[in-house]
Amino acid sequence: MDPLSSLLSGIRAEGSVVSHAVLEAPWSITFADAAPLTLVSVLRGGGTLLLSDGTERAIGAGDTAVVQGPARFRLADEPATVHLPHTAYEINCFTADAACTGKELDGIHWGNGPEGATALIVGAYRASGHRHERLLRALPPVVVITEDAEVCAWLENAAADAARLSAGSQALMDRLLDWALVCTLRTWFDRAGADAPSWYRGLADPVLAAALHAFHERPAESWTVASLAARAGVSRALFARRFTKVMGRPPLAYLTECRMDDAEALLADTDLSLAQIAKTVGYADAFGFSAAFKRHKGLSPSRFRTTAA
Repeated sequence: MDPLSSLLSGIRAEGSVVSHAVLEAPWSITFADAAPLTLVSVLRGGGTLLLSDGTERAIGAGDTAVVQGPARFRLADEPATVHLPHTAYEINCFTADAACTGKELDGIHWGNGPEGATALIVGAYRASGHRHERLLRALPPVVVITEDAEVCAWLENAAADAARLSAGSQALMDRLLDWALVCTLRTWFDRAGADAPSWYRGLADPVLAAALHAFHERPAESWTVASLAARAGVSRALFARRFTKVMGRPPLAYLTECRMDDAEALLADTDLSLAQIAKTVGYADAFGFSAAFKRHKGLSPSRFRTTAA
């Protein structure tokens, strides 16, 4: 599994808040779910994102925004409308009582005007465990990507179909939002250039890609610089230089970092023994794994597991 797929495996739209809204100004939506990621796709019209840190970001037709949580944020037709009489919605469906609240917010299709100028698809993603946290560290507070009109039309047709609440509607919207998240993040990483995380830049590098795929598919294997260079089809010295230049760290340092990140997720999210986790991430025994984990993370695996719990 490539790094992006692995990190996205911990964050899905499964059973999440996924809906289609058609709105007539003035309106505002408060996102109060504390979800790790929320996606807003503007199919028609537009509005302004109002983040908790005071950032304002206008988004229009064709834009898909991915906003990091857990802080609440708002989307309004115009910033001024949140201080004036308007139709207000609050999406808050991940609380303990799982109650969605807000005027006319009901199910998968809602809004204050069937012919409203603004149409949105919104989705709040749930997280399973801690694996996604490495992905969030690589993203800014909000990512915005612009799609073409054909993609927007297709999304709105799919949302309209799901809004009829026929068999499989929620599953259709969940898969739609998963697809949208992968495409949006991949496009943003492609356009980010040097600002993209090193593990993503490496996958696009003709020298490093094969070696990185091999490592991420079999992280427990006893990889060396020589064996990775062989995968890349270049000399050990050339591979090491290229890897350090593109990835910002030597090959074995990157391997250790990835293994420790995987170990973090396994310690926090599973009941596997230290010996089982050690083998999963490429260590011969629990002792060697524990020493490496403490050097890298500053805590013993047992202490980290207790703290995470």
